[in-house]
Amino acid sequence: MSSESSFDIVSKLDMQEMNNAVTQALREIETRFDFKNSKSSITLEKEELVIVSDDEFKLQNVLDILYSKMSKRGISLKNLDHGKVEPAASQTVKQRIKLRSGIDQTNAKKINVMIRDSKLKVKSQIQGDQIRVTGKSKDDLQQVMQMLRSADLPLELAFMNFK
Repeated sequence: MSSESSFDIVSKLDMQEMNNAVTQALREIETRFDFKNSKSSITLEKEELVIVSDDEFKLQNVLDILYSKMSKRGISLKNLDHGKVEPAASQTVKQRIKLRSGIDQTNAKKINVMIRDSKLKVKSQIQGDQIRVTGKSKDDLQQVMQMLRSADLPLELAFMNFK
């Protein structure tokens, strides 16, 4: 059994599910009594969300609704990069939230070091915004997955192409 097994570590955001979560959140905001006559909105623009509301308290309520819809759809909040709340037109406030997809270099290096320090007989290499892990033993590869799942990393990881 000299053939190598491998898998890819990725961090991807399902944009279709994100779009569905935004649509559901907007629908709930429209029907809720505490948002009557409110200027609250959520806009999905390519790689970021723009949340607008009357004040910071209502903005936080909009975010809470959005977060609950996201978690029901299996979208991790770790994929969000929150900007500052800033004043917007006609007495409203807005917040931009970048949607993270892919593993950035800093986190990729951190993951590589964790894999190396685990002393398992596997190799890992960064390939763009993902990491390929290879090894002779599938058990070692599964231990790497288990270790990364339990690690407190600032992004949501998925394991793909397990061969």
